[in-house]
Amino acid sequence: MPHSQHMKSLESAEGVELLRLARDAIEWGIQTGAHEGFRVAEQDRAAFREPTACFVSLHTEDGELRGCIGSLEAQRPLAEAVAEAAMGAAFRDPRFPPLTADQLPRVDLELSILSEAQPVAASNEAELLPQLTPGEDGVVLRYGEQRATLLPVVWEQFDSAREFIAALKRKAGLPADAWPEGMRFYRYTSQRFSEAAFVAGGRSDAV
Repeated sequence: MPHSQHMKSLESAEGVELLRLARDAIEWGIQTGAHEGFRVAEQDRAAFREPTACFVSLHTEDGELRGCIGSLEAQRPLAEAVAEAAMGAAFRDPRFPPLTADQLPRVDLELSILSEAQPVAASNEAELLPQLTPGEDGVVLRYGEQRATLLPVVWEQFDSAREFIAALKRKAGLPADAWPEGMRFYRYTSQRFSEAAFVAGGRSDAV
């Protein structure tokens, strides 16, 4: 089912520039020992000055996740949000130790630019699942103070929407079969840029 994206697509050259910014921020953090506070230069590109939600993910040479941090809400100009997310993924993801100088050359950076999240009207799983588009929709779960999301690219790890939502519930600290009163779902799309993709073919993947 189509839904509004509220997101202007970026050009490949802009994606390359943002990935370079993300890597510069991480390099600065390693050199200075500071894990936040990277100052982004004034941006000429209008799109980089627009408040935008984004995530930055780090992957090892084997494709394993090495860090992923971002924001679901457009609170900062895109360039600042990318730099902050990159440093978060490298140094502040609680699942991993801080990235080191010798590890940095062996990780690939991936950037997901998010559209505005739209609520999904569903009172049970049978109503929710048909409204989701595998491979295109990122999904946010909110229940009280709990919140979790899975990016569109994560669909690659599952065979069905049911498995995807079960994993999202577990990430939020809920049982896979739970449907407590007050649980809400939202969906969004993303435009994805990865260093690996540009090296392979000079392109970006919109998912």
